[in-house]
Amino acid sequence: MHSEEQLKQVEDELLGRIYRALRDGGLDAEPVLELASLLEEWGESTPTTLEIIERSGTHLTMADLTRLGESLLRDAHFEPSFALEPRLWTTLEHALEVVKRDVRAGGITVTLRLVTHDWDSRGRAWVDFQGGCHGNGIDPIAGSSAQGALGEVADAVQETIMGMILKVWPVCAMHNRGLHAGYEHQIAVWWCTGDGAHTVAPVGELP
Repeated sequence: MHSEEQLKQVEDELLGRIYRALRDGGLDAEPVLELASLLEEWGESTPTTLEIIERSGTHLTMADLTRLGESLLRDAHFEPSFALEPRLWTTLEHALEVVKRDVRAGGITVTLRLVTHDWDSRGRAWVDFQGGCHGNGIDPIAGSSAQGALGEVADAVQETIMGMILKVWPVCAMHNRGLHAGYEHQIAVWWCTGDGAHTVAPVGELP
């Protein structure tokens, strides 16, 4: 008898194998069939798992496997980990270097770095400030785009700094209000709620 945790681990491993094979080429039927059978056993039947089981005795072409594998990933809302896609971590690190410019512009001298924690089952990145972290962490998928990473990292840096120094940062010089990380025309920016809201500067370019 397998525990639910063990079965979930097997599912994650199979999803990872399918993702890696689709990315690198060479997906074969084994992980696709194994995952479909596992989900059917759990009572998590979907049109995709039913099709895979029904066609398990027939020849599945590479096009079939690609379509079915992608569908399994989509149905599971699968997102790659940092281990599967190291570039996601690299993008977040680059974003942190940009956000550090704003930290220095605010006269804050701190050592900031990205870390992961064994207790975090979701494998998120956390902004560490002298051993302390605050906020909700950053999901690996945030590293899939440079601007998306900038916005997420800016928000995480703000939460950690404010949680550690117990002061608002950054602040709008015009309205003396705390700024918020967001997006304007898909560009990560700092914005203020004063006078009906206005953009102060792109992330990394605070005066």
